[in-house]
Formats: sequence, C-alpha cells, structure tokens
Amino acid sequence: MHYLPVLTIAGSDCSGGAGIQADIKTMSALGCYAASAITAVTVQNTVGVAAVEPVKPETVAAQIRAVMDDIRPVAVKIGMAGDAATMRAIASALRAYSPQAVVVDPVMVSTSGHVLMPPEAIDAFRRELMPLATLLTPNVPEAEVLSGLAISDEASCHAAGLVIARDAHCPVLIKGGHVGGQDKVDRLFDTDGRLAETYAAEAVETPNTHGTGCTLSSAIACFLARGLALAEAVRQAKAYVTEALKAGAGVSVGHGHGPVNHFFNPVKMLKV
Repeated sequence: MHYLPVLTIAGSDCSGGAGIQADIKTMSALGCYAASAITAVTVQNTVGVAAVEPVKPETVAAQIRAVMDDIRPVAVKIGMAGDAATMRAIASALRAYSPQAVVVDPVMVSTSGHVLMPPEAIDAFRRELMPLATLLTPNVPEAEVLSGLAISDEASCHAAGLVIARDAHCPVLIKGGHVGGQDKVDRLFDTDGRLAETYAAEAVETPNTHGTGCTLSSAIACFLARGLALAEAVRQAKAYVTEALKAGAGVSVGHGHGPVNHFFNPVKMLKV
C-alpha cells in the first residue's frame, strides 16, 4: 500500500467549511493522504470572518520542512498565505524540495468581503509564490487584481488571462463562480496566455458555497498527484466540486453560507 500524499498550506477555518479543513476533506474524499501547514488561525463561521491570527513565518516554514523531509508530498496546494514575510518563508521552504505540482489559489478576499491578503502583500505574492506555481486559480475579483483589468465579459476575461499567465509564466484557471448566468464557466489559459480549455457547468441552486475555491484547488492538486495532465485534472476537479455542491444543497449547517458535501461518494472519479 502507498498513499498519494498532498500538502495543503493554508489558513484554518474553525467552522470546517473552508481553508485547511476543506482541503483535508477534499484530499481524503479523493483518495489522497492530506498533510498540512497552517499559515493562520481564522475566527469564522458560515456568516463571515471575525478575525485572523497569523502563525509565525518561521513556524509555517518549519511545518513545511517537517512534512517534506518525511512524507514527501507529490503535490502541494497553497491557499491563504497571509503577509509578505509568510510568503517568503513558504517560498524558501518549498524551493528546497521542488514538488512535482504546486497549485496556488490566490486567496485575497473571503466570500463575505473580509480582506485576507493585505495590499502590501500582493507584490510579495507576485515575487514569491507565483514563480512556484504549476497552476494559478484566481476567481474573477482576484484575476482583476492580478491583471489590473476589469473583467465583464469573455473578451476581458481572455485579456486578463493573457496578462496573468505571461506575468506568472504558468497556466492560469480563471474561475467563473462569481459571474451570474445559467452556466458557471472556468477558463484555462496556457503559459503563453492562450485559451487552452473552457469548462462549463450548470449553476447549482444552493446557499452552501462556503469553501468552493479551496475545494477546487485542492481537488486539482489531488488529480495532478494521481498523474492526470493539467487540463484533465481541472476537468475532473470541477466535476467533483459541481457534484459536491449538488449533494450539499439541501443540508443545513449554520445560518449563512454552509459548506459543500465533500463526501458525496466520488469513487467514480478515481479511475486513474
């Protein structure tokens, strides 16, 4: 027996719907072994984020080294990274190991509007974390920040994808969950900024959307760890998230935006 280890580097969500907790649930559901390095402890629930307490950068780096020295994860997912010092610590620790795949989810603002990446940290994000990425997974507001462009339609999304991909020197998946409409469309751009794949799924009517971005990026990391090519890893990860949204639509957790159902039995997706 051999586990496929995947490391998540992110913040802790005490309500269990996003961050480290969502990542571990996703990785476990998809048959991988989840290890974690916690960057911050957040005080939040389904209604919103009340506070964020950063973990010391040297402690974050020490967690990464402890996991990498012993368990050697095949893939890494980076979520909420916090301030510039923490980003430098993450980058320095990971560069020593060169993991096969690094999915970077630029967590900048929570669904409830709480700022999770201060403006002064964005430059550090570009310098430290973007060069590590096998894939960047911004949503539309994050893509607007990273590209400096307003995104209002397909053409402007393509323009933003071009800017970000050329800046990051890696593929970029711009997620369309924040855009209204019957279908939710994610677009994958290659390293040169060309549109490589379009992924459309019918919008799911549900209040339970807490942690969908964390879940998607973790699922992509899992499918990359399982040996899928990038475009197919994204396809299967999006299918997983869509089914998790459907399965969790009727579940009541908290008084706000509850979590998706990570354990809806995704065995059919593991034919790799």
